[in-house]
Amino acid sequence: MKTIGANYEGGGRCTFTVWAPEKEKMILHLVHPREQQIAMQPDEFGYFQTEVADVDPGTHYFFRPDDEQDYPDPASHFQPEGVHGPSAVVDHGTYAWQDSDWRGLPFKDLVLYELHVGTFTPEGTFEAIIPRLDYLVDTGINALELMPVSQFSGNRNWGYDGVFPYAVQDSYGGPEGLKKLVDACHQRGIAVFLDVVFNHLGPEGNYLGKFGPYFTDQYCTPWGDALNFDHDWSDGVRDYFSNNALHWFEQYHIDGLRLDAIHTIFDIGAISFWDLLHEKKSLLEQQLGRPLYLIAESDLNSAKVVKHPEAGGFGFTAQWLDDFHHALYVLIDESGKDRYADFGRMEQLAKAYTDGFVHSGEWVKFRKRRYGASSAGVAGDRFVVFNMNHDQVGNRVKGERLCLLVDFDRLKVAAAAVLLSPYVPMLFMGEEYADESPFFYFISHSDEALVKAVQEGRKEEFAAFGFDVAPPDPQAEDTFNQSKLRWEVRDKGKHRLIRQWHKELITLRRTHPVLQNVNKSDVHVNTMGQEGFALHRQSADGQQHLVCLFNLSDQEIAYIMPVWAETWEKLLDSTDAQWQEEGAAAGVRLPAQAEAGQPVSLPPVSLTLYRSLARSS
Repeated sequence: MKTIGANYEGGGRCTFTVWAPEKEKMILHLVHPREQQIAMQPDEFGYFQTEVADVDPGTHYFFRPDDEQDYPDPASHFQPEGVHGPSAVVDHGTYAWQDSDWRGLPFKDLVLYELHVGTFTPEGTFEAIIPRLDYLVDTGINALELMPVSQFSGNRNWGYDGVFPYAVQDSYGGPEGLKKLVDACHQRGIAVFLDVVFNHLGPEGNYLGKFGPYFTDQYCTPWGDALNFDHDWSDGVRDYFSNNALHWFEQYHIDGLRLDAIHTIFDIGAISFWDLLHEKKSLLEQQLGRPLYLIAESDLNSAKVVKHPEAGGFGFTAQWLDDFHHALYVLIDESGKDRYADFGRMEQLAKAYTDGFVHSGEWVKFRKRRYGASSAGVAGDRFVVFNMNHDQVGNRVKGERLCLLVDFDRLKVAAAAVLLSPYVPMLFMGEEYADESPFFYFISHSDEALVKAVQEGRKEEFAAFGFDVAPPDPQAEDTFNQSKLRWEVRDKGKHRLIRQWHKELITLRRTHPVLQNVNKSDVHVNTMGQEGFALHRQSADGQQHLVCLFNLSDQEIAYIMPVWAETWEKLLDSTDAQWQEEGAAAGVRLPAQAEAGQPVSLPPVSLTLYRSLARSS
């Protein structure tokens, strides 16, 4: 494996390596604490390298290709002065890790929690998250999924405009801050996932093209030219990004990566980038003695994403299941049909539970073509489901969360629909207590022309949806500040109640044998017209059963209890007094026990969970 960037080896020795296959010369320019210019030596594969014997950690440097001008290191580990400033040497050997006993968690047992470092706390840093970890553990969260933390321009950004994939954002706390957060998480039994972007780079501070053919015009993406994974000189690009994954696993003890929009990565080579990444990840797993996970965001609706490369797959551990979100959301919020016109039938939600992909080869109006393939038979722990994520909230013109779009009863039902599913659940930060702060799109670029282009682009994007208000200015600091969580409300009124509801559901998920079974052949759904559905699940040994009764309508609906058990005992009822907002009127409640074949009336907008009692001998 070719280590690029500044590899500090201790004792003042540091090896500098940069890939620039079409350049004839390369200068290493040390600029602080002393200035020195050193010619680097090329090899046959396009790498320039030099070893310096008296460099200390923190030394600032640039590279200068072909005597043009100084640029930061494409594989910089730290940019203390931002995207246009010098890179800094980092000694990864000095941090005293306290997680030597950490061996990771089984993927199927995770409750993921997506958060944005800059808006999760008032301070917006890695270290400011640490005091909140015990609260998350108490809620039942055991895995953080950090939105991208690679260096971006300014100090306000979602992270998808990163331009230094190996560097940790300076305003978040840099390399030391991230290590402290991961270490603190592991000591509390929390795994850490990191969102990484291997499909494009941001516009400001993107200097990779100054060094080599990182991009190709053979393919076009929403962000311009695609990254070069399969054309001339693509070996260097493939190594750059595949080794980036190892960088996070090794140097920061990250447990898993979520890869952004993998459908915009193009590679027609005999050995694909996904083959390469899977092979390197698997070897590192053996060396580290702990599991390493890869989650895909994919718009392909293809089970190949989670199949092993030997079976023609991409080798991902799991992928986000957008179809589940769309099918559920449109039934929870009628206005959702304006966004997801191809969804809206109860049978689609049933298919999302039993199969996974709702669109599996049917004609899809939105795409104007047949779309997707079946994922029936793919285990539940190969998919991640959610009611919200950064895209679902941030790409609404007002940045509204689900709690502002639906009433309290529907919010409870939506949470139960996700947490009682056979899939790995993910919450978006603040969702567990119904935080009402918006989550807007925000930037802090220094290029005025770029800022104007982003501002106009957002207006045009929302105008296409027919919104009657303009989106907030993404460059304005107030847009960013409004997006910060309102922690002060989490223990008050409905916020406390919905958090307790999430805790109860997570506890059930973690402790009940039926909810531990991710085999989808043990999942069955009976629809009740377009008003509700019964989700049937059973334990792996077939001895225990749960029936989750969902009424998504405003009317009572009848249901006949299944005959899989003589008697059913109620475990959870969203209409119980303990789950009602103060002053809410008492409604119809289901009996504490129900017999097989007994008709029951499901209260409007409710979830009732029954477990089977053992048959008498």
